[in-house]
Amino acid sequence: MMAGVDKFQFAIDRGGTFTDVFARCPGGKVRVMKLLSEDPANYTDAPTEGIRKILQEECGISLSKDQPVDTSLIDWIRMGTTVATNALLERKGERIALVITKGFRDLLLIGNQSRPKIFDLEIVRPEVLYEEVIEVSERVVLHQKGCRLSKAMNSETLKGSTGESLDLWCPLDFKTLQTELQRVLEKGIQSLAVVLIHSYTWSKHEQEVGELAQRLGFQHVSLSSEVMPMVRMVPRGYTACADAYLTPCIKRYLTGFRAGFKDVLKDVNVLFMQSDGGLTPMKTFNGSRAILSGPAGGVVGYAVTTYNEESKQPIIGFDMGGTSTDVSRYAGEYEHVFESTTAGITIQAPQLDVNTVAAGGGSMLFFRSGLFVVGPESAGAHPGPSCYRKGGPLTVTDANLCLGRLLPDYFPKIFGPEEDQPLSKRDTLREFQKLTDQVNSFLENQSQHVSNMTVEEVAMGFIRVANEAMCRPIRALTQAKGHDTSQHILACFGGAGGQHACAIARSLGMKTVFIHKYAGILSAYGMALADVVHEAQEPCSVIYGPESFKLLDQRIAVLKQQCITSLQGQGFQKAQISTEAFLHLRYERTDCAFMCSAKGYPGNENFCHEGDFRTAFCLRYLKEFGFTIPERPIVVDDIRVRGTGSSSIHCEKQLKPSGLPAQVETMTKCYFENGYLDTNVYFLEDLTCDHIIPGPAIIIDKNSTILVEPECTATITEFGDIQICVDREKIPVIGTELDTIQLSIFSHRFMSIAEQMGRILQRTAISTNIKERLDFSCALFGPDGGLVSNAPHIPVHLGAMQETVQFQIKNLGQDLVEGDVILSNHPCAGGSHLPDLTVITPVFRKGISYPVFFVASRGHHADIGGITPGSMPPHSKSLEEEGAVFTSFKLLKGGMFQEEAVTEALLAPGKIPGSSGTRNLHDNISDLRAQVAANQKGIQLVNELIDVYGLEVVQAYMAHIQANAEVAVRQMLKEFAVRCRKQTGVQTGLLEVKSEDYMDDGSPIRLSVQINEKEGSAVFDFSGSGYEVIGNCNAPRAITLSALIYCLRCMVGQDIPLNQGCLAPVKVIIPKGSILDPSAKAAVVGGNVLTSQRLVDVIFKAFGVCAASQGCMNNITFGNDNVGYYETVAGGAGAGPYWHGQSGVHTHMTNTRITDPEILEKRYPVILQQFQINKGTGGTGNFCGGDGVIRQLLFRDNVVLSVLSERRAFRPYGLYGGEPGAAGLNLLIRADGRTINLGGKTSVELNPGDIFHLQTPGGGGFGLYEEDGTSKRTTQTVSQKDKTTECFQERGSVYEYRRTQETV
Repeated sequence: MMAGVDKFQFAIDRGGTFTDVFARCPGGKVRVMKLLSEDPANYTDAPTEGIRKILQEECGISLSKDQPVDTSLIDWIRMGTTVATNALLERKGERIALVITKGFRDLLLIGNQSRPKIFDLEIVRPEVLYEEVIEVSERVVLHQKGCRLSKAMNSETLKGSTGESLDLWCPLDFKTLQTELQRVLEKGIQSLAVVLIHSYTWSKHEQEVGELAQRLGFQHVSLSSEVMPMVRMVPRGYTACADAYLTPCIKRYLTGFRAGFKDVLKDVNVLFMQSDGGLTPMKTFNGSRAILSGPAGGVVGYAVTTYNEESKQPIIGFDMGGTSTDVSRYAGEYEHVFESTTAGITIQAPQLDVNTVAAGGGSMLFFRSGLFVVGPESAGAHPGPSCYRKGGPLTVTDANLCLGRLLPDYFPKIFGPEEDQPLSKRDTLREFQKLTDQVNSFLENQSQHVSNMTVEEVAMGFIRVANEAMCRPIRALTQAKGHDTSQHILACFGGAGGQHACAIARSLGMKTVFIHKYAGILSAYGMALADVVHEAQEPCSVIYGPESFKLLDQRIAVLKQQCITSLQGQGFQKAQISTEAFLHLRYERTDCAFMCSAKGYPGNENFCHEGDFRTAFCLRYLKEFGFTIPERPIVVDDIRVRGTGSSSIHCEKQLKPSGLPAQVETMTKCYFENGYLDTNVYFLEDLTCDHIIPGPAIIIDKNSTILVEPECTATITEFGDIQICVDREKIPVIGTELDTIQLSIFSHRFMSIAEQMGRILQRTAISTNIKERLDFSCALFGPDGGLVSNAPHIPVHLGAMQETVQFQIKNLGQDLVEGDVILSNHPCAGGSHLPDLTVITPVFRKGISYPVFFVASRGHHADIGGITPGSMPPHSKSLEEEGAVFTSFKLLKGGMFQEEAVTEALLAPGKIPGSSGTRNLHDNISDLRAQVAANQKGIQLVNELIDVYGLEVVQAYMAHIQANAEVAVRQMLKEFAVRCRKQTGVQTGLLEVKSEDYMDDGSPIRLSVQINEKEGSAVFDFSGSGYEVIGNCNAPRAITLSALIYCLRCMVGQDIPLNQGCLAPVKVIIPKGSILDPSAKAAVVGGNVLTSQRLVDVIFKAFGVCAASQGCMNNITFGNDNVGYYETVAGGAGAGPYWHGQSGVHTHMTNTRITDPEILEKRYPVILQQFQINKGTGGTGNFCGGDGVIRQLLFRDNVVLSVLSERRAFRPYGLYGGEPGAAGLNLLIRADGRTINLGGKTSVELNPGDIFHLQTPGGGGFGLYEEDGTSKRTTQTVSQKDKTTECFQERGSVYEYRRTQETV
């Protein structure tokens, strides 16, 4: 694998728009080239064309485009390609079929049952990758000690690869399978994905399916047990589907690529970049490991060129392109994730943690309700930004052009309809003038009128907002793992990042920006620098300890040898090969696993031969979460070995000092905070290592434009790279009057504070509910207790915390003093249900006697006592039966944590007959301390804002941001009034809409909405709603407000700050003593999870927005003395005026993920027999409601089953002639064959062999069914809206974290 110095070496990144080529020529000369990835008029394949051009130009020979390229002069080719990513994004992969265990045909459609965007009523799920599903009769179940099923006792016992024992319940039905496979083949489908339950440990059935399929003629078969043998059926199934869908596309591309060369590249070493940052031979390059092929090259590029082994200062990679911005981190080791979602498909495979966090240069600019908004919509390549001369929208690129930061004279003339004109600054300025007029029109209508804004001020505002939007996820990426953002270097690459790097670094407190000389093609350059990697991995299921060390050492040795053998087969000498072993470790009874290397922790006789994995794991856990759990066993889930063959090249040439001043190409004027400044323009190729460039300046490279801002200084390094020293941010002096730019920036800052509080809470909490399920919210409140910002947006928390804070202000008054921290959960004090404990900290400033603002955190505690474990009893009749109650409890007094008093209060329910105190006191206390710590972080961050801007300014912008939300809601109410008058034809008099619906016990929920269309205000009057009920479906007032805010946000239809301002235009009337404002002693647990859903149905019915969704969360709990489990189950979504309802998904006030079937069966005494869509349960109509699901559980031991559900009597309504969805049904099938209807709410003892059969409600239909067949019952995956823009596809650990928060 030594470099052939007398031959050409090519490293190529084939991107979606451009293909970048880095070539090292004989003698060491370097060539770089950028060409269009698709240009069918001139060439069939861009990488081949790039190689042909360079060979032709450097060798002075003519190479015909029509003839294969001569390979005699080529040493190696390394490539990254977006072929797989584009096929996945555009759903243009191979036609495939899925083979899955019987009972699970819709498992990959349902997925984890959460919806992608919680405020979108039209739920758009990514399309599944398969066309056909074959359910195969076969079943193995994990052997469980204490299982009391006779079937388990009489079945054959198998041994899995993890060491786990399994019982064979049903052998593979070959005959039926063969018939089904033949049927699929006859449809022209030749690629197959196979996922069978528990195949991660026992793969024989999958192997038998694969052998049969190949005998029958399938061209490609992806077995989940081979593609990625990790536990969890759903992501493993997605991964197998992605592999079957993408690998044939890659193979076709590779065949075409090879055909462009003589002897199909027979003697040329061709390597492809994988998602993990390692190169692999062409023959082993496959779909599931190719998703980040291009971006991975960029990470390797900046890691190798920027990181200094001596200083060890960590790097943030910042790759800003046209449609999106990628952010990653490097601190001496590549940071990998082992499960990531791309285009809606979760893939289990090692991938670099590349976070696509924001839109790029093509991000569209909007002014909405007084707020500057950037993206997420992008103009794309066509029509592109306004300056592209194709009638496109205003974008970030236009803003930079408007401010003079991009110079049209130095861009190629490739724009306009004929693609022969320069960038058009005139078009940009024309569109910005229109937008500026819109901004000034808004400002003129404000009570505090400020001076009009200029075009440049508006453009500069959008740049600042775009920068702040990109800073937020960078903070999240670093702080999530306990790192200080300001201590990093910002490594900038990609086409658009150079214009923003200084500003972003300054905002984040970073002192250095590094831009490599090949920054414009760094992904291609990274391919040249990368090593060849071979990975081997297998599942495991042992406790890490002395008794398992021998097994672990043996398995690691086997996997090491696999890696070494593979790399030696590629020509590497032993001295070039290194291996590193990893164990996938987690604490028992938790889900948070880390892939840990023992590098730096040498082993001895007390540890594995490879090293001390326990110390490595514990130190990493401590770094990320602030504590360890010493008494808890550590479980090994997987064993992994990464083998590396060192093959990178080094072609950095030192520059010679010129001894002359830097040559200025021209001077231009650029707009900055203080107006236009003279700005020197330089060509990077004219600069050398003795040149220092003071800002402001523009440095132009062939592929990018770099802005050196005022007070920053650029230095050219000895290798020709750019290092910029960034000064500290100079904060502009601003007043309390509304500044729309500052409003947008403060909006991001306030949200960032709430997000950072959440990170601290997650890191320091100990319970699974908060640490792993992320069932919490953190929020910032103004001096009046009004909500300013709340993160994450859990619907049921949205309005409730504000009520809690304002109750404390009213209730405690002067008794609220510095050093106090309040604990509250009582429904009358703004609580939702008792397990949600809210910790509130008032914040005082020196010399001010009253709180200047408040911070609060609300976390769901797994148990706080009561009559049932979990504190969610289905049959509670009073509040005291549901657990410990706190109204205005001082958790801290004078800064001292009141542990004794809070312990006594948490144990108090045990004094009530039939009830218990908290069953998990240790976790309660630990989590309460974590909530206090989270509040303290919020206080610190707001105080920092106050220190910079002053108290009056910060409080003013708290009020401004609330007013901004108010503007958006008022506008929505005015628009609704206009539509309503138009539809009804009634142009005068009071505008009033009404609706009602019923709980299953007959209790009505009634709503009258009177709208003042002139003011954009409304009165929501729930008078006439039912009385408080004897059960627990009473909803505290805070729940009604949360449901109302959720509905208002959905109807606004765009991102707005979710705060007190949403309710400012609204007066809410709720009758005392009703089911919506019950007495202080009423049971409320069902109100939180059931009545909240009916409230949403009633509000949407009044506004005619959409038909009813399932209207239920289907709360299922079971347990015994040894184990307890809780889940909520998806159903059908309601149809709307232009969409079909989605099937098998959570709706409205919940978005909870469901436990994977393999984890469920591994940890609990239950077998999941069926989980699929219940076809035909959605209401018919012009647009049909979504279908509910069937979920069937077989119990292996004695348990108590509790069910808390609704819509078992009253069906989800249809609208405008649409039919209602089907009601739900809860059945108990006893082991003796009896079938019993359990009703909506019950608690029942089950015996081994009993089956719980759940059918969840469907969604209502919308509009009359058209007899001409225009209404079709479909699984809606693609929006019916006309999509003229594209949005960037988020991915990475930051995105996964937020999605987890939003699926609580």
